[in-house]
Amino acid sequence: MTPPSGLVGVGESGHKRLNIVLSAWACIAVGSAIVLYSGSSPFALALAAPVSIAGAVLLVIGIGMDDETPVDEQIIGSWEPESDIMPDAGGPMYRIDTTLVEPIRTSILCGRCGNIHWQEGGRPQLFVCPICEVELWSDEEE
Repeated sequence: MTPPSGLVGVGESGHKRLNIVLSAWACIAVGSAIVLYSGSSPFALALAAPVSIAGAVLLVIGIGMDDETPVDEQIIGSWEPESDIMPDAGGPMYRIDTTLVEPIRTSILCGRCGNIHWQEGGRPQLFVCPICEVELWSDEEE
């Protein structure tokens, strides 16, 4: 079974660019450590030089790679947080999730009743849960 379009399957790496850049820095660090801490023996230089050069080459390749494949926008648009009841910790708990891509939408999860309320735009200044009528927060202007 193949994963839906835009998703990375099990065993596939969706972070090739990051992996190559991290490997490059690791090679550069190991090569430098060999040179610095093993003295100036010919064997150490013969081992450290190719490792460091390979790290520099990997770094250039990793920085030059394209960004990862984007996730399917339909999957992002249909995402919804889980409806959970959260314990009161000196007041009602809540969770806010705001999308970072257009259209900007905000979901507000009331921890007391588990209701998820969606609204267009960012976080509002005041929010009262429409189900349990508890004020979750109020940002007063200073």
